[in-house]
Amino acid sequence: MRFFKFVLCAFLAFGATPLYAESLFFEDEPVQDGLNVFDVSATFADIYKKLDSVSWGGKNINVAIESLEKLNSDAHIAATDERVVLVWKDSIIANYPRPKPGDWNGFGEITTALVLKLRANDPVLHNASESEMYQMVVDSLMRGIDENGRYIFSREAEINEDGRILTSVGLEGVRDERGNYRVTGIYKDSPADTAGIREEDLIIAINGTPVAAMSDADLSGVMSGFNSGTSKLKLLTPAGEKDVVLRRATIILADADVVHRSDPENGGLLEIVVHKISDNSAAIVNEALLSYPDITGIVLDLRAAIGDDEKAAAKLAGLFIGPEPVLRIVETARDEVEVVPGGKAVTDVPVVVLMSDMTRGTAEAVAAAFYEYERGVLVGTPTAGSARIATRINLDNGGALELLNKSIKTGKGRNIDGRGLFPIVCLSNIRTSSQQHAFFLNVINNDFRSKDFNQDDETKVEDIRRGCPTITSGTDEDALASAVAVKILTDKKVYNKLFAE
Repeated sequence: MRFFKFVLCAFLAFGATPLYAESLFFEDEPVQDGLNVFDVSATFADIYKKLDSVSWGGKNINVAIESLEKLNSDAHIAATDERVVLVWKDSIIANYPRPKPGDWNGFGEITTALVLKLRANDPVLHNASESEMYQMVVDSLMRGIDENGRYIFSREAEINEDGRILTSVGLEGVRDERGNYRVTGIYKDSPADTAGIREEDLIIAINGTPVAAMSDADLSGVMSGFNSGTSKLKLLTPAGEKDVVLRRATIILADADVVHRSDPENGGLLEIVVHKISDNSAAIVNEALLSYPDITGIVLDLRAAIGDDEKAAAKLAGLFIGPEPVLRIVETARDEVEVVPGGKAVTDVPVVVLMSDMTRGTAEAVAAAFYEYERGVLVGTPTAGSARIATRINLDNGGALELLNKSIKTGKGRNIDGRGLFPIVCLSNIRTSSQQHAFFLNVINNDFRSKDFNQDDETKVEDIRRGCPTITSGTDEDALASAVAVKILTDKKVYNKLFAE
């Protein structure tokens, strides 16, 4: 091994004669291993150029190429100011002159050349389609500078022209020999996509039931349907086990769904399910509030809500709290930017905000705004603590890069990224009918004994989450969330007492 390292250092120090004076490829050989090397190189050059325009807190985009070794554990890439060397196991299989800083065309060609070498040795990469190749390669490059970054397919690479038209959670798959469900495809912008599910992930349990024990009909019913039911999935991914929450789309996945529960004696309740914090969801909520001015309560369901648009978050929260600071954006090496709605609130009716560990991004800031300005009771389980905003960079090939390089604070400056937001009413502690009855009785009798962990910086986050765990069954959580929210909104004593806590 010492001799091998010495040889590698010698290659890096002295290099070899460049293969080609101007290009690593010949014009009369545009297609290699099924890839148009010039198109692929141009795409990688575009990626490098646009990534270089983003602030990375001192990280040098030029080192990202070394992250290609993440594609396979047998691959090792070393880059100096002069050379880029690819080692497969104990053999050097590529040694190229390193382009000068800013020579993105050169970096694009070297990346393509390295990918071709890796494809020749890695069957998985070799058998990947062009879109799958981009996903794998760019994801590895991105992890060199942003572990949360990802590559988004171009529309031309998608099965459907419009990835938002769905009748399911947005994934396809097949059972394996053990009866588990292997994901074979993800629809762009679907619930499965935004939850981070990827091809080849293995679904092993749904709502606490092993997939192997479910019939095909039961499995199909979870994945598709004409309502927005919640499903809890346990996945096996390359990074280990992962729990996600998916809400099925109706027929067209809107950013928000609204259900009016009428009551002959009053205006009834409005249930607003937000899938994504966006201008579209803010417009849907605004229209619903104007359409039902006589409602007596609102259930704002953010349990599976995401978002990366700070202005849209301000619009949505502003409908309820008015011109108060909703969130603050913290970008690398810059001051905090306060985001404030521009208009007055359009409603002052009581609100219950439902949240879970899948509430993330600007959705966490929206929930925090209801808490900080005492506009709603937080009910559910702790949020994800993934309060970041993405910078999206469109690529020339129709795809895009998504980089979570901006963190979010609440409107009053409290950190929620990495910490999350905690409910005043923990659903997982009041599951049965008797527990619900006892809970409401304790609230009325001033014996609730709750502790607001949002004001407690001493208790460890993992301890808080352990005391208020996620609920295994999505069906159970739907029923429980509905029952508790309706009771809080229809009993003014309970609502007021919870605020007093």
